[in-house]
Formats: sequence, structure tokens, C-alpha cells
Amino acid sequence: MKAATRGTITVRLERSAIGCLERHKQTVRSLGFTRLHQTRTLPDNDAVRGMIAAVCHLGEVVGEDGRTARSGR
Repeated sequence: MKAATRGTITVRLERSAIGCLERHKQTVRSLGFTRLHQTRTLPDNDAVRGMIAAVCHLGEVVGEDGRTARSGR
């Protein structure tokens, strides 16, 4: 069964991973973030959404129309 493509999702890193669990630091790095306030456009799939949910306290999902919505809330 072929999975439907959902497009892309834009995420911004708002808080530092210093002091977080090593696993969270690795997740932030896996999402492609290298510095604060960086914005990344990623494929919208279950794996990426799971990684975003794991570090939802550090960033936010940027909406399609420019509005922001805190991820995990």
C-alpha cells in the first residue's frame, strides 16, 4: 500500500537543548537544527511528526499562512 504524500511542515527551534536529555539533543540534531531560531522545512510524515512531538517543548510548528502554533499543545 502506497502512503499518501502530505507535503512539507515548517518547524522553528525556539529554545536551547542545553540541559535536556541526550536523546532530545540527538533528535534536535536529526531534525537538522544547528542553532537557535533556525527554521527548517521538512517532509510531513509520521517519522518527522514523531520527532517533533518528542521535542515539542523546544520549538514550534509554523503554520501555512505564517501563523505559529505551538507543537504538542
